[in-house]
Amino acid sequence: MRIRRAFLEEILQQARDEFPNECCGILAMSDGEATSVFPAENVHHSPTRFEIDGLDVMRIQDEIDKHGWELGSLYHSHTKTAAYPSQTDVNFAANWPGMIWLIVSLENFEEPSVRAFEIVDGSISERELSVHH
Repeated sequence: MRIRRAFLEEILQQARDEFPNECCGILAMSDGEATSVFPAENVHHSPTRFEIDGLDVMRIQDEIDKHGWELGSLYHSHTKTAAYPSQTDVNFAANWPGMIWLIVSLENFEEPSVRAFEIVDGSISERELSVHH
């Protein structure tokens, strides 16, 4: 997965702004490249779980479709744990086959880490995250 530094900075800023709760959103993609960031509201306003409202997902999907992109990645933050899928994330991923999961860890608030994963049938595989200008 390739992402411009500006998009990544936008996600990191959202994660910091919504701390101590988890942030979330969607990345539109085209040919493995992030094309747009769609921040969303975490309906749980929780430090341990996230969910994007279904109407918000539909609105974002309509916008993505309008541009001919694909819904390629869901992102969210972990506020006190590593950038690695939790069991809750693994369970939730069953609803989103083929999705890349971008996880931001604010465990070290000053130096957040970001990693990308694919979760298929409960199996977690890390994917390369290439950041460019």
